[in-house]
Amino acid sequence: MGEAKEIWSAPITPRTASVVGTPVVASPPVSCPPSQLHSPSLTRSPLLHPEDGDAPRRKTSKTPKTPRTPRTPRTPLRISNLTPKFITPLGSPMRKALRFTKLDPQDAWLPITESRNGNKYYAAFHTLCSGIGIQALVLPVAFTILGWTWGIITMTLAFIWQLYTLWLLVNLHESVEQGVRYCRYLQLCGATFGEKLGKILALFPILYLSAGTCTTLIIIGGSTARTFYQVVCGETCTAKPMTTVEWYLVFTCVAVVLSQLPNLNSIAGVSLIGAVTAVGYCTAIWVTSVARGALPDVSYNPVRTGNSVEDAFSVLNALGIIAFAFRGHNLILEIQSTMPSSEKHPSHVPMWKGVKVSYTIIAACLFPMAIGGYWAYGQLIPANGGMLTALYQFHSRDVSRFVLGLTSFFVVVNGLCSFQIYGMPAFDDMESGYTTRMKKPCPWWLRAFIRVFFGFLCFFIGVAVPFLSQMAGLIGGVALPVTFAYPCFMWLKTKKPKKYSAMWWLNWFLGTLGVALSAILVAASLYVIIDTGVNVSFFNPQ
Repeated sequence: MGEAKEIWSAPITPRTASVVGTPVVASPPVSCPPSQLHSPSLTRSPLLHPEDGDAPRRKTSKTPKTPRTPRTPRTPLRISNLTPKFITPLGSPMRKALRFTKLDPQDAWLPITESRNGNKYYAAFHTLCSGIGIQALVLPVAFTILGWTWGIITMTLAFIWQLYTLWLLVNLHESVEQGVRYCRYLQLCGATFGEKLGKILALFPILYLSAGTCTTLIIIGGSTARTFYQVVCGETCTAKPMTTVEWYLVFTCVAVVLSQLPNLNSIAGVSLIGAVTAVGYCTAIWVTSVARGALPDVSYNPVRTGNSVEDAFSVLNALGIIAFAFRGHNLILEIQSTMPSSEKHPSHVPMWKGVKVSYTIIAACLFPMAIGGYWAYGQLIPANGGMLTALYQFHSRDVSRFVLGLTSFFVVVNGLCSFQIYGMPAFDDMESGYTTRMKKPCPWWLRAFIRVFFGFLCFFIGVAVPFLSQMAGLIGGVALPVTFAYPCFMWLKTKKPKKYSAMWWLNWFLGTLGVALSAILVAASLYVIIDTGVNVSFFNPQ
């Protein structure tokens, strides 16, 4: 490279030529560290000198100007030029991660997404608590219409189908391409089908599942609390028993107090208790029923009226009961949104681990409940209350009070815990209205008022329409697209699988079948309710 250039630590006066009249030679380009390549003062730096470093310095009264060093052509500015070479292989994933972590600031103010420190254990607790509940108690009622063979086949297919759509939702939760997390089922519907159509398709079923399930929990929880009191108190109890409405009120007050927990992550312990009690009472009921043996006059022949139309609608109503037993998909995206997510550690990995464990336990509870309950009671299974009513009706004398009381206690506790997780989407929706309008989080007193209002609104509905728990088939028909149909269409619209591929055909078939079944089941359930009648008693709970 020639002689080393002399670089001084302080600015000095540039030197003139050693001989007057000799033109000044421009400095050749100087190589510098890469970190200085984009320094704005580099081309005029007084620290760089020409090669005649040994020329004598001469002081002059006026410092002559030296000609500028010619500039080299600039390379067009590109992102690739600004990225250091040592992270170039990671550049694309890092940019995706930056897009992927974009979050709506409003999410930090709402109860579902307020805390994002969840994990696979929390996911398992929430999924198990929402997946097992009072709907499992009426599964043997569907078997009285479908019979052994079709009952088991239908239930198995429904379980596999809803597990598949659950996998779709877990993988649709986060979009790396758009850098968005769909933290609520309604958000994913709006992003897939459009805001207006998404609300039309999903708003009513989701709110119906949330508020309707909480109302049903108040009805069954309050009634079971009264039964628990009677079992514990015994036949010799002289205390004046409370009315059914008062038991509803007691259940609602406890549920409202628990609902003051701030967000979905904070109720992980509540969901764990709900999951343990759900497994406990399911196991206790079917084990006790099977241990006592089948009833003497039990019959397993499917109920038939002789009228083909009525029989067909009865079968469809039974399918609605099974669909109602596998509800809970409206909470999966909300549960997954409580987890942290990044490009390297996406949330769908721990979420699916939690789902697999929880649904293994759910299958171990629902299938023995349906099969064992139908074997023990057959056509004698009560349509209202299912297995719980049958346990008290047929075994109140030959089963210990401890087992009966513990089973009732588990049902009440599970109802209180399930109320929290099913009410959370309603709390979130009401609070989002305030935060959207006011651009700030809800104050504590307003959040408390919202939850008290929701709880007592469900209480009022439960008192006004106490026969709501008898409409399991109708509820299952309304909720069926949320569980079985919409996730298939969301996958087709969002992931765009290859046309006429196996995934394309499967989702189109299941989605279309789910929508058709929903319409047929709703019609069949309404027909059965009108034809056979429901114990209608407005404002008169029994």
